[in-house]
Amino acid sequence: MNRNKDAIDWAPREAPNLAELEALADSAYRRLPAAFRKLTGELVIRVEDFPTDEVLNSLGIESPFDLLGLYSGVDLARKSVMDVSAMPDMVFLYRRPILDYWAEHEETLGAIVTHVLVHEIGHHFGLSDADMERIEAEAAA
Repeated sequence: MNRNKDAIDWAPREAPNLAELEALADSAYRRLPAAFRKLTGELVIRVEDFPTDEVLNSLGIESPFDLLGLYSGVDLARKSVMDVSAMPDMVFLYRRPILDYWAEHEETLGAIVTHVLVHEIGHHFGLSDADMERIEAEAAA
């Protein structure tokens, strides 16, 4: 009897690269409630391996593994129609910290990416934790 018959064969598997994690983030974004997605407008979602040293220093974070995502831009509560923005509002997802978190917890990678994405977009809208939890639950349904 082969005890490993139903086991996942991890030997040929690799961690998702930037493009694969971006596809996962895109899929997670498309599962968010339509009304919520419509409000995000021209929000750009970028996946990078790690946050820059400049970002870490500005947030007072020592380890690049301590930041899974970041909203960059002016949140809607402080934005004016008169503002001229040189850069679009962006959500950064950091691949290596996300993979590290995934390896240490019992959540699926998709659930983690969805959580980080909703949390960072939630900053854009100034949403409460309860609002973000509701949106995340709707995306998982």
